[in-house]
Amino acid sequence: LFAQIAKAVLSRRQIQISYFSRGAGEETERAISPQRLVNYRGSWYVDAWCHLRQDLRSFSVDSIRKADVLKERAKAVAEKDLKEYFETSYGIFRGKATKVAKLRFTPERARWVAGEVWHAQQKGAFEEDGSYVLEVPYHDGRELVMDVLRHGAEVEVMGPAELRRAVVGQALAVVARHGGK
Repeated sequence: LFAQIAKAVLSRRQIQISYFSRGAGEETERAISPQRLVNYRGSWYVDAWCHLRQDLRSFSVDSIRKADVLKERAKAVAEKDLKEYFETSYGIFRGKATKVAKLRFTPERARWVAGEVWHAQQKGAFEEDGSYVLEVPYHDGRELVMDVLRHGAEVEVMGPAELRRAVVGQALAVVARHGGK
């Protein structure tokens, strides 16, 4: 399907797709106007205007079950609008950034994290004790929660409160799954 999708992007044609949403566990039929193909963390996504939702969406190519290139021209979306929607927020769960995560890493972990690029618009600074505070814009916290958890006890979510609750909830679920109290 990758070749068909690439052809549609290049020829500026709509695609009729069957898309399996892993989050919802359901398949939908929809027409999309593909704007570009993006490789993110080793997986391909098509950023597109979704005619069903009447909004921009990013579709995982490996979740597209069927793709038929249509005769209809793809809806054109301005590059600045694509960048605002797909690039201002952290991770693959896109949307215009509406929140800023504030994370404090221990001095030991700070030595690694300070050299990492989590997002093009991140801000970071060392504190007097050697810890590192990283601020990252985001819209949807699902991927951010996973990336915070990979640092375990070496990171503290300082804000916002909803992100902190999500990280705590996932950490407690891990403990419960592994027989902890």
